[in-house]
Amino acid sequence: MRCHRFLRRATLAAACAATTAASASTSPPALPDPPGYTTARTGGAHDFEYFAGGWRTTQHRLKARGVGSTEWDTFPATLCMTPYLDGRVTADEIRFPTKGWAGFTLRSYDLAKKQWSIWWINSTSGRLETPVVGGFDGARGEFYGEDVDDGRPVKVRFRWDKVDHGHARWEQAFSYDGHAWETNWTADFVRADTASACRDGRPRD
Repeated sequence: MRCHRFLRRATLAAACAATTAASASTSPPALPDPPGYTTARTGGAHDFEYFAGGWRTTQHRLKARGVGSTEWDTFPATLCMTPYLDGRVTADEIRFPTKGWAGFTLRSYDLAKKQWSIWWINSTSGRLETPVVGGFDGARGEFYGEDVDDGRPVKVRFRWDKVDHGHARWEQAFSYDGHAWETNWTADFVRADTASACRDGRPRD
């Protein structure tokens, strides 16, 4: 009886090992790093202080990603950002009134690494997406990471530009082949009166 139990355990272990090896052999190969990609970029603890308060924004989103599309969808949104922990953590909610959904961004600053991590949550899924990491160098912020888009592995780039006190610009780009970037979402922000745009740190719209 002990021998039979041993054989069953050995057979199960061998089957598990074979399954793991088969899964590893069918995993997609890692993408090479596209131009500029790095997860070592650093920044300052006050990089996002300028973004506190209310903003009106025009969003431009590519209608189909990763297929060479040049058709864009343009729509408005309102965003309200609140800093926490002396600005080292920020949270903002953005609402898209013509789309019927919203998004939430959480940012945190790692004091040891001197680096920001940025997470995104879409109201249609509720998932905390894989973060991008990085920081600002002057008025330009760049943040990079890896994710999966509709089953395809991608390298991700966020760019933030502090245009001036009342204006900012953001863009998102994916690389599907590790060689070229496709910009698929941009947003132009204009500072709004926080009292009229936000209520308790959230968009009124």
